Amino acid sequence: MDADRAREIARSALGLDAELTGALPGASQSRLTALVVDDGTDSVVTLEATNDTFLPFFQWFFGLIFRWELRRSLRWCASAIESVAAGDDAPEPLGSHPFATPGHFGSDAATLIATVAFAGLLTAFAAALFGQLSDPVAKTFHISNGGLGEALAITRLGALVALGAGVLADRVGRRRILLVALVALCAGNAVSAIAPNFEVFTLGQIFVRAGVNTAFVVGGIAVVEEAPEGARAFAVSMLALASGAGYAVSVVLLPLADVAPEFWRAVFGVSAISVVLVPAISRRLRETQRFTRLAARTSERGRFREVVDRRYGPRLLLLAAVGFLSNVFSAPSAGFTNRFLSDERGFSNGQIAGLRGITNGVPGLIGILLAGRLSESRGRRPVAIVGLLVGSVLTMAFFVSSGALLWIFSGLAVVAGASGTLSVGTMDAELFPTEARGTANSLLLIMSVLGSATGLLLAGFLSDRFGGLGVAIAVLGIAPVFAAVFLLPRLPESSGRALDDVSPSEV
Repeated sequence: MDADRAREIARSALGLDAELTGALPGASQSRLTALVVDDGTDSVVTLEATNDTFLPFFQWFFGLIFRWELRRSLRWCASAIESVAAGDDAPEPLGSHPFATPGHFGSDAATLIATVAFAGLLTAFAAALFGQLSDPVAKTFHISNGGLGEALAITRLGALVALGAGVLADRVGRRRILLVALVALCAGNAVSAIAPNFEVFTLGQIFVRAGVNTAFVVGGIAVVEEAPEGARAFAVSMLALASGAGYAVSVVLLPLADVAPEFWRAVFGVSAISVVLVPAISRRLRETQRFTRLAARTSERGRFREVVDRRYGPRLLLLAAVGFLSNVFSAPSAGFTNRFLSDERGFSNGQIAGLRGITNGVPGLIGILLAGRLSESRGRRPVAIVGLLVGSVLTMAFFVSSGALLWIFSGLAVVAGASGTLSVGTMDAELFPTEARGTANSLLLIMSVLGSATGLLLAGFLSDRFGGLGVAIAVLGIAPVFAAVFLLPRLPESSGRALDDVSPSEV
């Protein structure tokens, strides 16, 4: 075969341009180049694939995926060329895979999202510690279920700080507020690690909760604003994966609490010293382009009237109610699970770590990946409804079951719950304009925190009446079921629409 014929086959089989370059099939972030060499007797087609994407903090993981993706796509390309050359039908197009990006992420966007995701990992780790270690902490300070519920509720006062931080994020930018939040949560866990009594410990956790709430709200907004159209839920799912990894670290460290009665302090100390990573985050974190453009155009940002007017007010009320009712159940189920397993099912800290590591790890990963894909292809609203409804019912079943059913219900609930949470969280950021996105999400956070505090207090109160945490928490599951059935269907669908069309600026 002569060189010209070989070039034509390569071009038609792979959809390349006249220079024999183009996108690599099955790998949205990669480029393909074909080189045809005529050795005098035949022509040889050499394929070269490149992917220059670099993700700070996570390149060690995604680099493996990129290399696998390149090899997979090159094998398909070789098969396609051979089929065309032989006059056969082209092979079936390459299917997608769980980590395939639905849109093209530029290098700046990829760097920002990866950096925010790493901040989310540190944040999720810090946030999980009180819930994971509530039992040894309560035993150290001789605190009852009711007292523990009151403390967990009190720490939600940190959301009041997050409200102000959300408004500031609309006025001074996402980057600066996120960095301050990371320092605050590390400082709060440092106070908790050395607390001489439960009151000081709780004070430290108020600072942690303020930093955690702020970081999650502002980080989620930054990811949604920077993601390409058609990939916003996918970008949020990457943030959720990193946060899940932070939670997993807290589970892995849980057995350390069995080393000595107060060894839980060392785990809080690990979160405190993670502040040394903040400078590395700062160097790689820039402001979102969407906010930068808005700030150059107007100074009218962070005003409450944009989120309570005729266009956005109904959305705010619906999402606020969903957040409140969801957290009436999710906060006590997360905060009291370890104590429930320890006191009512006889689990040790090591056994708790095993159950939560197995039933939360892989199932959580599956749920997040499913949500990222389905939210883009099927819509945010249906995924949120099904996820919240099924996840709540399965979690209710977990708290009234025992034995093998604990493992089954826990794993299934995590898959469904992760899908619902991610879809709702994506809509929280999408359904409000850039100039008031932080303000709106801070107000939603306040309602979610009020729901958390209500649920924690009710769980502690009802546990004394019902003689245990299991039934008390299960009863609270009625709240998110109501939200899934009656409230979520009333929200507008944002999938498949440009962000500025979903929530146009009013300034």
